[in-house]
Amino acid sequence: MSLLTASCITRFADNPILTAQSIPYPATLIFNAGVAKYRGRYVMAFRNDYGGTPGSALFKGTNIGLAWSDDGIHWKPEQSSWIEWKDGDISRAYDPRISVIEDRVYLCFAVDTKYGVRGGVAVTDDDFKGWEVLSLSAPDNRNMVLFPEKVNGKFTRLERPFSTYGRPTMESFDLWYADSPDGIYWGNNQLALGADQVPWSNCKIGPGAPPVKTDEGWLTLFHAVTKYPDREFSAWHADWNKRYTIGLMLLDLEQPWKVKGMYQEPLMSPEASYELEGFRGEVLFPGGLILEPDGEVKIYYGAADTVECLATARLDDLLNLCKSGI
Repeated sequence: MSLLTASCITRFADNPILTAQSIPYPATLIFNAGVAKYRGRYVMAFRNDYGGTPGSALFKGTNIGLAWSDDGIHWKPEQSSWIEWKDGDISRAYDPRISVIEDRVYLCFAVDTKYGVRGGVAVTDDDFKGWEVLSLSAPDNRNMVLFPEKVNGKFTRLERPFSTYGRPTMESFDLWYADSPDGIYWGNNQLALGADQVPWSNCKIGPGAPPVKTDEGWLTLFHAVTKYPDREFSAWHADWNKRYTIGLMLLDLEQPWKVKGMYQEPLMSPEASYELEGFRGEVLFPGGLILEPDGEVKIYYGAADTVECLATARLDDLLNLCKSGI
């Protein structure tokens, strides 16, 4: 089995597309962004861990920032951060994902609390000045992404609860489906993909970017982790031994928890210097997937938990990879 990036993937030559040096307020790590097209422009909500220095895993805080683009390549961040949530037992909000549903922008995110990690769903104002939280999950759950349209009249999402009891190892976390009549109350939980069903991974998996609708199914990225107990990768801290790769699958249009096909190798693996070295090297994490009218697919991903990057492919090539795994 090859663990290299699929040949149909092209990394943007001028990666990374957004770094801490581009941000006009305190910023250290810019990564794990959600990206969507909204009313003719591209919008990116990115995670910013700020107040840190190389050699330390400690940071002053985390916020979510916004950037805009006319071409999906060149980005202009806003002059101040958008969301910094410290309230009661909540210490921070991070890892945003964006879905545009019926011309409204919805945000998925995670929050750290003293009682565990919770996944949230919110809806934003049209001008991105405010947001209304619709739901917060019970701990422990995260990596939530909303499908960009309702399925059978319901909001639908992918998520990654991380239960520890009853699993063969401490981090055998799986990818699940849930739906909701209103974005507030969630249920109908279905297993979409088990960690043991990903042949190149020996650890946790979970959602990545919101899926894209095609005639053949929901084109879906996910992240998959391989742990190397006897190796240590480049990082700002000791004992980092995980490699994050990007996987690709096709979900059924009407029953999105059913996998129609999955590429049996990583779609993308860490290879470029900005993916191998940073806060945590050997890490790719997809947060945005955009299908352009000409059939080009833009893949936005965080690299080394440090910068935000772009890769492209053709839709037909990605669908063919999914079919190769049927």
